Amino acid sequence: MRKIKVGLVGYGLSGATFHAPLLSVLEEFEIAKVVSSKKENVQQDLGDVEVVSSLEEVLEDAAIDLVVITTPSGLHYEMAKQSLMSGKHVVLEKPMVVETWEAEELIRIAEEKKLLLSVYHNRRWDNDYLTVKKLVNDGALGEINTYQVHYDRFRPVVRDRWREKQGPGSGMLYDLGSHLIDQALHLFGWPQFVLADVFAQRERAETDDYFHVILGYEKLRVILHSGSIVPSNGPRFQVHGSKGSFIKYGLDGQEAALKAGKKPVNDSWGADDPQFYGKLVTIDGEKEKHETIPTLHGSYVIYYKKIAESILEGKDAPVIAHEGLSVIKIIEAALKSNTEKKAIYVE
Repeated sequence: MRKIKVGLVGYGLSGATFHAPLLSVLEEFEIAKVVSSKKENVQQDLGDVEVVSSLEEVLEDAAIDLVVITTPSGLHYEMAKQSLMSGKHVVLEKPMVVETWEAEELIRIAEEKKLLLSVYHNRRWDNDYLTVKKLVNDGALGEINTYQVHYDRFRPVVRDRWREKQGPGSGMLYDLGSHLIDQALHLFGWPQFVLADVFAQRERAETDDYFHVILGYEKLRVILHSGSIVPSNGPRFQVHGSKGSFIKYGLDGQEAALKAGKKPVNDSWGADDPQFYGKLVTIDGEKEKHETIPTLHGSYVIYYKKIAESILEGKDAPVIAHEGLSVIKIIEAALKSNTEKKAIYVE
């Protein structure tokens, strides 16, 4: 099998936690170069891989097929453009870019050069979301009228990192909001309007750390919420339909496992703690049925397996660039809604 040679750009939280461990366990990939100032950290994790100081050193290497960009969001557009113009396939950490015109130009270049351009919306493969998606698609809840998901944290003190400083693509909406918006669009399609409240809630916060976004469909309301001062979490998912409701607590554990240095190498990966299995309540006439629904296994590694199939076999990317663009359009509409204090119609 021909290995896909990868240039990994950036080795901070994203590169070291969400990309390198997945690429390193798949035989389809070989991490050939890493752009980082942390040579010791990289080689401690990945062995004797070549560590370079610039993107240009990756792009000049004719053997590299795929560039994975995990730098701060404001750098995505220029780095992706350079990589595509150099004939490389590109995976961008979410959010894809900061503005829609940037995404549109990257899509145009990728299409002209017949190159893969994909966005790492890995939380499509969270175990809780996969379970909700199956219940919705199977019709277990009937016609969905309310879909509410929370991604809350207790981080009352502002930290010294780029995501919490003023700058392009910083803030909670671009960060965690990208995940929730992508999941909702993947499940329900394009909404009619966006209504949002986005602001900085913590003392000395420089950028938004709270959002409440409503995506409006005909009879469906999708409610996406995140706060940074939440000492005790409520339900992660609440989904209500004409036949029943599904309530799910807890958060997919893949991120925590990856941060702890674990890798997806066995069938237990992405399993949920049974104490967090969701509760399904269905109504049939006057009868009410209560069920515990075992959570499906999550697997971020599926994303990169599908990237390999796309590059080697010509199959569709797991997340196409137009889907990354759609997320940015919704974020821009949410920011406009927050500024103008009204619903923004996006049909």
